[in-house]
Amino acid sequence: MQMFGEIPDFLLVWLQQQQMFWVASAPLTADGLVNISPKGVEGTFHIASPRRVWYEDLSGSGVETISHIRENGRVTILFNAFEGLPRIVRLYGKGSVFEFGTPEYNALLPEGARHPGSRAAIVLDVFKVATTCGYSVPFYEFKAHRTQLLEWAAKKEAADRGAELAVGFSSATSPRIHAGLKRWWEERNTTSLDGLQGIISAHMSNEIFRSRPIENKSSYKIATSKSKVFRAFDLRILCAFLVGILVTCLCQRLVLLTKHIIVIN
Repeated sequence: MQMFGEIPDFLLVWLQQQQMFWVASAPLTADGLVNISPKGVEGTFHIASPRRVWYEDLSGSGVETISHIRENGRVTILFNAFEGLPRIVRLYGKGSVFEFGTPEYNALLPEGARHPGSRAAIVLDVFKVATTCGYSVPFYEFKAHRTQLLEWAAKKEAADRGAELAVGFSSATSPRIHAGLKRWWEERNTTSLDGLQGIISAHMSNEIFRSRPIENKSSYKIATSKSKVFRAFDLRILCAFLVGILVTCLCQRLVLLTKHIIVIN
């Protein structure tokens, strides 16, 4: 194990090359739920300096990381190599949450730069970096980033945007439409599993969603279509194998029956 007080130069490029990472956090209570969230959408992780990183927190059914940061700020981000030389990197730091619609969020993600579904920017002030061998991590081949989450969020944002542009919007007087993303945040992202505060202001923001286009749709579709082809091919092989066994058994029974008839005659 090697320890550093900040991200060393030899890791700066390597971290940006990784296709996914994990975020770990926990509440202060002894019986609180420890949370580990996988992150993997391209272009959401950023290195501001050797002592500060941040990532775009996309919408989901839970809000654990945001809630834990609000309570105690403790966050660890983990990267590991699935290709090339083995390596595990942990970034230990103090986290901050900047929700959609706040000045800090807009400074990091100006109009048109945010991904669909982005609800906050999570900033980590790094105070310790640890590297370990990663010898037990298996090899995996990267095919493509999934786009379902972005597509789902884009539809909900479009519902919000259409309603707000049509009738005007005031966060104090206008309820969020049921099909919109802000309503989703309000209903599902304001409280953690342990009852801690989650989203505070994003669902009440009067800012209209203006997101970047969803990239690499074709790569994802090619990867999934290949996977379906391989599954279908494997199924055909299995069926052919089973048919072969059945035909072999029938032939053997037919041979035995023929011999039995000859012996009787």
